[in-house]
Amino acid sequence: MSRFVIHGGRPLQGEIRASGSKNAVLPMIAAALLTEEEVVLENVPSIRDVDVMLEIAGQIGAEVSRLDDRVTIKGANLTDAPLPSELCEKVRTSVLFVAPLLHRLGRAKLHPPGGDGIGRRRLDTHFYGLRQLGVTVDEVEFEFTAQERMEGALIFFDEASVTATEHILMAASLAKGTTTILNAASEPHVMDLALLLIGMGADIEGLYTNTLRVTGVERLHGATHRVVSDHIEVGSYLALAAATGGGITIHDTVRGHYWMMNRVFERFGIQLEIKSDRIVLPSGQTPKIQPDAGGAVPSVDDGPWPQFPTDMMSPFLVLATQSEGTILFFEKMFEGRMYFVDPLIQMGANAIICDPHRVIISGRSPLRGQTVRSPDIRAGMAMIIAALCATSRPCVVQNAEIVDRGYERVEEKLRSLGADIVREAD
Repeated sequence: MSRFVIHGGRPLQGEIRASGSKNAVLPMIAAALLTEEEVVLENVPSIRDVDVMLEIAGQIGAEVSRLDDRVTIKGANLTDAPLPSELCEKVRTSVLFVAPLLHRLGRAKLHPPGGDGIGRRRLDTHFYGLRQLGVTVDEVEFEFTAQERMEGALIFFDEASVTATEHILMAASLAKGTTTILNAASEPHVMDLALLLIGMGADIEGLYTNTLRVTGVERLHGATHRVVSDHIEVGSYLALAAATGGGITIHDTVRGHYWMMNRVFERFGIQLEIKSDRIVLPSGQTPKIQPDAGGAVPSVDDGPWPQFPTDMMSPFLVLATQSEGTILFFEKMFEGRMYFVDPLIQMGANAIICDPHRVIISGRSPLRGQTVRSPDIRAGMAMIIAALCATSRPCVVQNAEIVDRGYERVEEKLRSLGADIVREAD
């Protein structure tokens, strides 16, 4: 175990490059096993969750190699060994190995997936979609069987689940006939997975919408695909620069991924320059919350794409502590996301926790250094941002490894922006 020791209180300035998307590459590793041929993924971030997914792929017979940000996966000789429980418990996307194993071997058995402890994360949508395609699902033993080739179906999701959409896209790509997914998720990382599948020979229509039509093909082939940049990582660093009173340029971004995020930054009085391949947050801006019409207290709510991403709630909560004015955060998707606000209050934040889903922040509040712990990936990054805003004494952020699950070379990038941060063994 390790921890970050941070001396804050200085504006962060500079330029960084966006890493490949965590939420795109994890399902791509599972999707690579839909074919016996070689799949090459480029721009793969060096993060712990990628390591776990590659280890799972290797344990069920895939050949995996990595050189810098290039990963090669060849699943010619898969085995039907149960997926190891200690690895499944580390990442939620371990459940996505079910579809490839069903197509290749006709069966799959794994341990219930883990991931961040941010609240209940249903698997019902996965089970429903697979059953609609003809899969037998044993929810108790977590066993899945497909006696014959899956058959396409009309599927309506009761929630726009990201991982369920990814899972059924994989399953439907090799199913007989046409599958229509209604109320599908359309986040950038979901669409990037669809682009990989199309590159492998899948027939998918309706990209960037909530209705996806997949006409199954007999087989998929190998492909080379560059993973899209991570808009959550980019948003986190933008929030960090704004909270510390600094400025930042982030390269390798996709312009269309930031429209809603830009609107929320405007709510904080922060102006961005969104270019085709980079985003600039100019220095010298003072965050000031803009009231709604009539002077009403504004709110930040999360929701399915293209609404504000739930993963951005934690970093923006910290930005609110460094902004003049009052704002309500309404976390609609996960009841455990707001638990990290208690340590923020200990650091000096003026916050009222209304219930598990709503928090009111009034700023600007000077934060002071404390010893805090990373409860999940995004809250861990938020605690780092809070530490970089804190003055009077150093801040210690424990459980640094959880941040490594989703942010590539975090202390290296932060030091390039002028942060005083070191990693120490606990």
